[in-house]
Amino acid sequence: QVQLVESGGGLVQPGGSLRLSCAVSGRTFSRYTMAWFHQAPGKEREFVAAITWFGASTVYADSVKGRFTISRDNAKNTVYLQMNSLKPEDTAVYYCAARSKEITTTSNYEYWGQGTQVTVSS
Repeated sequence: QVQLVESGGGLVQPGGSLRLSCAVSGRTFSRYTMAWFHQAPGKEREFVAAITWFGASTVYADSVKGRFTISRDNAKNTVYLQMNSLKPEDTAVYYCAARSKEITTTSNYEYWGQGTQVTVSS
């Protein structure tokens, strides 16, 4: 059983930054592709970013390219999402996800966290 626990969400002003963390327990973390998704009120869950097993490759949604950075520390079993230049439209619940296969931007991930709220507002 794999468990994912997100942290780091909160309220930030437009143009500000936040770093989300996702702690993973249960199995060999380094073998999992990790991703972040977000879901705004009244909208479907959307792909944000993903990173391969050893961090060799990353993929980003067009809406966050150049502003967000996904990274991982396999020694700490943790994946991060550094979010800079935040916009009100980034407001959403952010979810961490894991899968034992290659990167996908679909929601076809095996394991999910409970989510952390990010609110961008002045």
